[in-house]
Amino acid sequence: MKIFVTGGAGFIGSQLVDRLIDQGHEVTVYDNMSFGREEFIRHHLHNPRFTFVNGELLDQSTVNKSLAGHDLVCHLAANPQAIEGTRRTRLDLEQNTLTTYNVLEGMRLNELRNIIFTSSGTVYGDIPDLELNERYGPMLPISLYGASKLACEGLISAFSSLFGIRAWIFRFGNIIGPRATHGVIYDLLRKLKQDPSTLEVLGDGDQTKPYVYIDDCLDGVLHCFENAHEQINLFNLAPPSETSVKTIVKTLLEKTGNTATKVQYTGGVKGGGGWPGDVPKVKLDATKAYKLGWKPKYSSDEAVRKTIDDLLMSNP
Repeated sequence: MKIFVTGGAGFIGSQLVDRLIDQGHEVTVYDNMSFGREEFIRHHLHNPRFTFVNGELLDQSTVNKSLAGHDLVCHLAANPQAIEGTRRTRLDLEQNTLTTYNVLEGMRLNELRNIIFTSSGTVYGDIPDLELNERYGPMLPISLYGASKLACEGLISAFSSLFGIRAWIFRFGNIIGPRATHGVIYDLLRKLKQDPSTLEVLGDGDQTKPYVYIDDCLDGVLHCFENAHEQINLFNLAPPSETSVKTIVKTLLEKTGNTATKVQYTGGVKGGGGWPGDVPKVKLDATKAYKLGWKPKYSSDEAVRKTIDDLLMSNP
């Protein structure tokens, strides 16, 4: 297949590209490099089956031209830092929702019929006492990031119904692993390197979420794509376990030998999150994907430990 990957130079996207190239596909990466990194895709630049387009998804004309001739779109490009939406309230609208519309419109004009979309568990909102499956509703996101992702799902549903587009939509837990450029583990490691005597942690440390190792994430996406054949195929992807921020901090300090570091929790905002819009307690039911044959190799705690090792190895 000839596959178009938006955000293909980023953390998740670049590792998906590695998989697709290894499988023998032709791949076009479309990325504005605001969060993507050249070193993540440099090893493909001279491969005749790889094309790179440094472009803006808000540029409809360039999107339309670049999409021509592809068989599958993997739409991963998005604002990766949900907290930024509290400071720049148009950010998620533009970088998530409007860019998704442009991709779908480009698909319509080019008569492309297949899209993989990376959504988020944040679309469910703050529902601390339930293990959420894909049938849960109503969904009331508490962040502009979550709201934008839910809007993207709505657009995909409408384009699917109107124009015959088949979609695979994935609501992820927190994806972690090598090449991470943001997120709680990355941020805490960076802070610890700057000042190993004190570590500031957002929230009260009781925030608890499912962490998904990148290899498990990509296994799930590709397995569900190959084995689910509805018009709209919607899946949660997460292990059947969660990890608290306090556990992450403890593991991080042990693995870095900084057990004497003073940890300062900032305290939770209203609702218990680390910042406004942060969902403090997340449980995702991925039974639907399990029944289809996907099984994550790593528990949430194991994914955290492996990711800390990965990041320490790449940035000692």
